[in-house]
Amino acid sequence: MSHEWDISTLTKEEKELANELRSRHKLLPVVADILVQRGIDSPQHLRNYLEPKLSDLHDPFLMNDMHKAIKRINKAIGNKEKILIYGDYDVDGTTAVTLVYKYLRQVTANIDYYIPDRYAEGSGISTQGVDYAHRNGFTLIIALDCGIKAVNKVAYAASLGIDFIICDHHVPDDVLPTAVALLNAKLPDSTYPFDELSGCGVGFKLMQAFAISNGSDMRSLYDLLDLVAVSIAADIVPLVGENRILAYHGLRNLNQNPAIGLKGIIEVSGLRSKELDISDITFKIGPRINASGRMQSGRESVDLLLARTPKEAKAMSHHIDEYNNKRRELDREITHEAKNIVESFTDIEDRKVIIVYDPAWFKGVIGIVASRLSEKYNRPTIVLTDTTEGLVCGSARSSEGFDIYTCIESCKDILENFGGHPYAAGMTIKKSNLHKFIKMMNEKADSTFSMESFTPRHRVDAELSLKEITPMLRRQLKKMAPFGPGNEKPIFCTRGVVCVTPPRVMGRKKNHLKMVVSMPGEMPFFQAFAYNQSDALAALSKGQEFDILYNIEEHNSMGKKMVQLIIIDIHVPEQQ
Repeated sequence: MSHEWDISTLTKEEKELANELRSRHKLLPVVADILVQRGIDSPQHLRNYLEPKLSDLHDPFLMNDMHKAIKRINKAIGNKEKILIYGDYDVDGTTAVTLVYKYLRQVTANIDYYIPDRYAEGSGISTQGVDYAHRNGFTLIIALDCGIKAVNKVAYAASLGIDFIICDHHVPDDVLPTAVALLNAKLPDSTYPFDELSGCGVGFKLMQAFAISNGSDMRSLYDLLDLVAVSIAADIVPLVGENRILAYHGLRNLNQNPAIGLKGIIEVSGLRSKELDISDITFKIGPRINASGRMQSGRESVDLLLARTPKEAKAMSHHIDEYNNKRRELDREITHEAKNIVESFTDIEDRKVIIVYDPAWFKGVIGIVASRLSEKYNRPTIVLTDTTEGLVCGSARSSEGFDIYTCIESCKDILENFGGHPYAAGMTIKKSNLHKFIKMMNEKADSTFSMESFTPRHRVDAELSLKEITPMLRRQLKKMAPFGPGNEKPIFCTRGVVCVTPPRVMGRKKNHLKMVVSMPGEMPFFQAFAYNQSDALAALSKGQEFDILYNIEEHNSMGKKMVQLIIIDIHVPEQQ
């Protein structure tokens, strides 16, 4: 698939600002330009960006209902009430439960946690969960990463004498649950300055407020930021504002002194000797934590994250790694089947949303399959399967520019349940409404998206000569981390490179390329990898010049730091 390259340029005013930043902070011109393109508009803003400080976190009491939430928690602890920490079974939910439980158990023994079963209860607050709390004498439930739509369940809990504090970050409905406190910066009347926290991030703000109200030392809370960093990366929330501060310090914890349970996951992920970044969480750590909830029980993930000894963590980590291996097998099988369905569509080039359904697919991996299809076909994608209750459930994934949540929301009158974000959502529907749902989604997509918007494009931060990839450039780029949504790794293009030696294929499926590139007849040489681009092998083997789009990365090889280029796209003369 051919991609368009959009190379960024600065306006006259932006060039003046870049020059100011460059002179004040001794930045390379290309780095100053990139920072201005990313919204850095003053020297103070630059300092906050390059050196995120925990002291710059917002006052948690700016969040609506925070005073009510803290008052209720303090009352519960003072009266020795039983508190149940309740969270969803995904990474965001389990890390949030771990953080709040771990912090509050320092001040009360009357506390436990609950993770709903994906298959028996579904996501969010369940009647079974409320009944569990009632049977066991819990009078306060703190819900994390869920609950903002649980109007009936919260009312049911109240009828049993159980209060709710809801910490959520999902988009609310018009009708809100009558909880003691609703902590969600996406509420219409929210006054909180930042509305993109993860569910675990909202849980952190609750504990931050609890610590402030009780005059507690913040250090033990900040020690838990490795959990927040994991949630931020896994839930793909924007790495800007407070999320950048939390992820920056959470990654530091993860690299220097991770919790025992996280250390166990790091080791089974093969990352023990590596400096961890956001992508390691996204592709290695997060999927393993998620695998427990997908394959068996999310409670096992919390048990692991709360592990007290390395021996305990090692055993549980290997167990969860087995779940992950089974998950990957199912993922590959169902992705293959789903791709075959998509390839059978005779009008795939004209479809603005991809919807595939098979009643036999395993519910626990349909979100992953939707992500893979959305990435491959550059379309919003919904993958549907049957539930054990006779309903149809679906997971939707999209990318920047395609708000799939709003499309799904337009069908809410025929949905049993739905929730999510602009780029990731889920829904449940009666099977009798499936045809109508597909029809409505296609009509909404046709009226919302233009075909031109589906042309795959890469936004290029700057054009470089390979000679410009110096140690100073690498050091300054590294200071821009952590990278992720809203602060992506800088993408560069270089024109007219050649392979120093013939490129070769690599990987189990022989679908990746490994090569050494340089400018014609010049130094330096750089090792480069082009993943899933083996179809360019024949053209590159001819020895002619070609253009590359890439990230600059470093890796350790036999104790030595090496630079490598991760090639995102290749343009050869025949394709121009």
